[in-house]
Amino acid sequence: MKGRILVVDDEEIVGRSCLRILGGGDYAVDAAQNGAAALQKIEETPYDVIVLDIMMPKIDGMEVLQRVKEAHPDIEVIMVTGLSQIDTAVRSMKLGAFDYLPKPFDPEELKLVVERALERRRLLQENLDLRTEVSSKYRFENIIGSSPRMQEMFRLIARCAPTNTTVLLTGESGTGKELVARAIHYNSLRKDKPFVTVDCTSLSENLLESELFGHVKGAFTGAVVNKRGLFEVANGGSLFLDEVANISLSIQAKLLRVIQEREFKAVGDTRTQSTDIRLIAATNKDLRAMVA
Repeated sequence: MKGRILVVDDEEIVGRSCLRILGGGDYAVDAAQNGAAALQKIEETPYDVIVLDIMMPKIDGMEVLQRVKEAHPDIEVIMVTGLSQIDTAVRSMKLGAFDYLPKPFDPEELKLVVERALERRRLLQENLDLRTEVSSKYRFENIIGSSPRMQEMFRLIARCAPTNTTVLLTGESGTGKELVARAIHYNSLRKDKPFVTVDCTSLSENLLESELFGHVKGAFTGAVVNKRGLFEVANGGSLFLDEVANISLSIQAKLLRVIQEREFKAVGDTRTQSTDIRLIAATNKDLRAMVA
């Protein structure tokens, strides 16, 4: 079954027409002839799409739309309108309607817009499932370890994850520093924003600078187009710099400005850009010894 649909229209002939067009095995289709009956059915049945007439007595389509979006924001709603109600239909889009169909509509047009609404609902559900899976994957309890030192680390992660503080992870290669970085991000307020990683050992100094800050066209040989840097791509989320000890001194100076001022300049650009990122870095080296 592709989806469950509710047709809401006070004109019985329109309801029957929609049932005939959408029925036949591809969808499970129900009908309601007024807003009150529609709201009751919506509470009883998990619908994917609602085809909703705007003009109905007592509870009109706009009120039904508002109440549906408040209680079930994931249901896609297609508004059906007369030619004189286009302004109202446009207003319904601002309230969360997926699309609108002017009467009289072609059967193929109805099928197409319903199919598009079902596809969008499917994609949004897949995205929600993926986020849930990712959040579950990077829960603290999925990091194995029961020793006192590991328990201390869990407490540290739990304390720093909800904050915006910059984090430095140290430890030998293969000990799971990136796993900890992801756990910090996916248990923070930024969890719905990007988590971007860069391996500081795999790029030359010039390439790393371009990768982090971006560049403008003509900034150097081969820069034929503008390129967004990772500080721009990760805006609102977290940027993970793996093996940060391999960054050159000149890039370290620019990185310090980003940490202090939350702003940077793309390579070859005179304009300053702001960024809202959380910086998480990792290294397998003894930074204190390197400084000394």
